[in-house]
Amino acid sequence: MNSLAQTMKWEKYLWPLFVAGLFLIVWHFSVRWSHTKVFPSPFDVARGTVELARKGVLANYVIDSLRRVGAGFLTASALAIPAGLFLGWYPAAELVVNPTIQILRPISPIAWIPVSIIWFGVGDLAAVYLIFLASFFPIVVASMNGVRNVPSMYRRAGRNFGLSPAKLIARVVFPAALPQIIMGLRIALGIAWLVVVAAEMIAVDSGLGYLVIDSRNSGKRYDLVVAAMILIGLTGLALDTVFRRIEKIKSVRWGFRNES
Repeated sequence: MNSLAQTMKWEKYLWPLFVAGLFLIVWHFSVRWSHTKVFPSPFDVARGTVELARKGVLANYVIDSLRRVGAGFLTASALAIPAGLFLGWYPAAELVVNPTIQILRPISPIAWIPVSIIWFGVGDLAAVYLIFLASFFPIVVASMNGVRNVPSMYRRAGRNFGLSPAKLIARVVFPAALPQIIMGLRIALGIAWLVVVAAEMIAVDSGLGYLVIDSRNSGKRYDLVVAAMILIGLTGLALDTVFRRIEKIKSVRWGFRNES
């Protein structure tokens, strides 16, 4: 039984590494056989990544992108979670506000780039504002739905113990809705990471998105373009993995027990 569990544990890492290695092999030989002079091979991308690291800009670009995402995402979370809890708890308020949310929610944050530049100029504030917009609506909708999906027996039990509405929300409703809220946070973070790359191509002069467009315009360094793309993907994977780990914490998942 232990050997089977150990084998399954290794397979969890072995198969993704195998697929990644196979992808690199196919990529390498595709470049060789096509004799392309434009698209880089994996070795070219690796050399370009080392070049960026030696210049000391690689870590700075990653940190700048994460800093902007962190500022916009955390600000959106601090406002959207309480707003979603309030709207989910008071259906009359949701009835008034929800149409506006549903109108604004489908608008791509990229469409707000000209407006953000007019309001905040070319710089960090414009990028952070776009990330805020990208994060706010998924989080507020997830919070509203999380409150609505809390079983009524939880609320009745809280009232029977004499909890005030504020304490009932804080001690019962919020923990029960937390799994769905975290799922909304995870979705919002993925969208925010997409948006920061687009925003950095236009509104700022640092970050991974800026690295993509600057490498393309300055000497057509497609090895650096692909290196930046891979870094964007790896960073996004790391952020998603963090939230997947949080979702598996038992104290977070107690809201799902009624479904078992």
